[in-house]
Amino acid sequence: MKTSMKISSFEEYKQVYQQSVEHPEQFWESIANNFLWRKKWDKVLDWNFKDPSIKWFQGAKLNITENCLDRHLEALGDKPAILWEPNDPQEHHRVLTYQQLYDKVCQFANVLKNNGAKKGDRICIYMPMVPELAIAVLACARIGAVHSVVFGGFSAQSIADRINDAACKLIITADGGFRGNKPIPLKNIIDDALVQCPTIERVIVLTRSRTPVSMIKGRDVWWEDEIQKIETQGNLECPPEVMDAEDMLFILYTSGSTGKPKGVVHTCGGYMVYTGYTFANAFQYEPGEVYFCTADIGWITGHSYIAYGPLSQGATTVMFEGIPSWPTPGRFWDIVEKYEVNILYTAPTAIRSLMSFGDDVLKGKNFSSLRKLGSVGEPINEEAWHWFDEKIGMGKCPIVDTWWQTETGGFMISPIAGITPTKPGYATLPLPGVQPVLVDENGNIVEGNGVSGNLCIRFPWPGMLRTTYGDHERCRTTYFATYENLYFTGDGCLRDEDGYYRITGRVDDVLNVSGHRIGTAEVENAINMHSSVVESAVVGYPHDIKGQGVYAFVVCPNKHGDDELARKDIIMTVSRIIGAIAKPDKIQFVSGLPKTRSGKIMRRILRKIAEGDTSNLGDTSTLLDPAVVDEIKEGAL
Repeated sequence: MKTSMKISSFEEYKQVYQQSVEHPEQFWESIANNFLWRKKWDKVLDWNFKDPSIKWFQGAKLNITENCLDRHLEALGDKPAILWEPNDPQEHHRVLTYQQLYDKVCQFANVLKNNGAKKGDRICIYMPMVPELAIAVLACARIGAVHSVVFGGFSAQSIADRINDAACKLIITADGGFRGNKPIPLKNIIDDALVQCPTIERVIVLTRSRTPVSMIKGRDVWWEDEIQKIETQGNLECPPEVMDAEDMLFILYTSGSTGKPKGVVHTCGGYMVYTGYTFANAFQYEPGEVYFCTADIGWITGHSYIAYGPLSQGATTVMFEGIPSWPTPGRFWDIVEKYEVNILYTAPTAIRSLMSFGDDVLKGKNFSSLRKLGSVGEPINEEAWHWFDEKIGMGKCPIVDTWWQTETGGFMISPIAGITPTKPGYATLPLPGVQPVLVDENGNIVEGNGVSGNLCIRFPWPGMLRTTYGDHERCRTTYFATYENLYFTGDGCLRDEDGYYRITGRVDDVLNVSGHRIGTAEVENAINMHSSVVESAVVGYPHDIKGQGVYAFVVCPNKHGDDELARKDIIMTVSRIIGAIAKPDKIQFVSGLPKTRSGKIMRRILRKIAEGDTSNLGDTSTLLDPAVVDEIKEGAL
C-alpha cells in the first residue's frame, strides 16, 4: 500500500493523523513505499527508549542518492536541480540540471575512491555554499562514506575536535570562501586544525577564492586535478553502494549543555523517508516550483531541506553563497525575483534583521511568484510573523512555522501550507506520525489543552537520531534518561485551548542564538581559556535581531590595559576556540559570581539581571556571598 505524500484538506489531516497514531508502523510503511528500495524491509520498526535502540525498515537495502538523482533522470533529467546564486551579484550564477548533478556526483564519488575513501569511512567537509558542497555530500552518500559537514564559520579548534571525535580519514575543503564583503581563508583554517589530527590522510581542495594556500605533498590535492584524472580515465559512472537502512548516513555536531559538542548520527533509510515526506507535505510541493531555503548546508536545515528532502522529491532548490544584507539589504528579494521563487524558507533572525532596514528596501521588488513562506531555527515572534506575512507574502502566502531539531532530522510540529489554520508564533500541530506530549517536572504527562510543560515525544519517528557518535551513553542520558520511555527535546512548550503548540524556549543550559544552538558550558570553557580569566558564567538575554544574545559575567582580576581591550581579547579567544558565532554580545566584569555554598553558580539570578528584571531575584540569603548580587546588579550593562 502506498499513501500520498501530501494531504489535501484539514479534514484529511485529522483522519491521517489519527491513523498514524493508532497504526504508526502501517502509516510509515505506506509512506516508505513512495521511495526506491533495492530490497524491501523485513520489519518496519523495532524500538525501545530505554537503551535506547531504534531501528526502522530493518533488512531494507537502498542508496539515498538513487532516490535523489537516478530515479529522476528519465523524466526530470533536464530540469534544474540546483540554482546557485553567488555571494557577489556581479558573478554569474550556475544552473545544474538533475542529469548534470548526477554526472558530477558520480565523478566526485570516483575521486573519493581514487583517494582511498570507502564505505564506512568518515569524511569531514568544510566548504563555502557552492554547488560542490552539495556534490561532495551526495558523493559521500553514493559510496557509503559517512559525511560530517562543519559550518564554514567554525574555528580550527572546533574543526579539530570534530575531526578527532569521528576519526575522519579525508577532508574536503576549498582555498577560501566569500560571505558578504569578507573572504574566509578555509584552507588556512584547516591547516591550523590538522596540526592535531593524526587520522587525516588526504585533503581535497576546491578552487573558489584564489587565495594563496599551502599544499602539502602527499596529503593535499586539488579538486580540479582529481576530476581531470577521472575524465582521463573515462571513469564517469559510479554505481551506488548498496546500504542497509540502518547504516550511518552522516554525523552532524550540535551543542549540548556540556562543553563538548556531540555528534548526532542519522541513518540512511529512515532519514530519507522522513525528510522527503515532511518536505513534500509541509510545503505542499508542486512539480516545477522553485524552492529557496536560505540556510547553510553546514547546519541540519541545509542537510534536510536544501539537499536530501527537496532532491528526493525532484524539486528545484536554490543555494545562496552570501548573506541577506550584502551588497544591499534587498539581496534576498532580488534572488526571489531573479529565480521566480515560489517557496521561501528562512530564519526569524534573518526576517528581523531585514525588517530593521525599513520598508523602503522593499519598494520596487517583485514578490508575485511567492506562494508559500516558511520559518526555521527558533520560534518566530508575532511582530516578525506579521511583517513576513504582510510585506513579503502580501497576505496570500501561508507561513509554515516549523519546529524541529538536529536530532529529529526533520519537521515535527508544523503547519501544512494552506491546510492547517495558522496562528502567529505557533508551530501549530504535529505532523502525521509525530506524537508529542507535555510533561511536568516529575515526568507526569499533562493532559488536555490550555497547559504547558516540557516537550517530549512518546513514539519513534523514522528521522530521529540513533546515537551520538562513539558515545551511546551520552545519547541515552541527554535524550532518554530524563523521563522514562520518552524522548526529551529540551524545550518548554505551551499547548493552547485549540491544542496548538507554541515553543517557549530551552529548559536547559543551551542558548538559541540566530537559530543556532550554543551550549553555555562551551562558551564558558572558551572564555576561561583566556589567561587573565578566573571563571565565567554565560546566560542568554532577549536580543532584537538574534532572538537570544550571549551575556557573559567574567571574573578577571588581572586585566591588562583597559576594560574595552580586555573585552576584545576575550571575544578574540572565543572566536579562536569556537568561532565568531559564539562570541558574547555583552561582557560584564565582576568580582565574583553568585554561588550556593556547594559552589553551584546560580544562573537563574544572572539570567534575570541580564534580562533587566531585577525586581524579584528570589531568596539570595542562601548564597555564599549575597553582597556579590548587588554589585552585579549595579554594574549590569
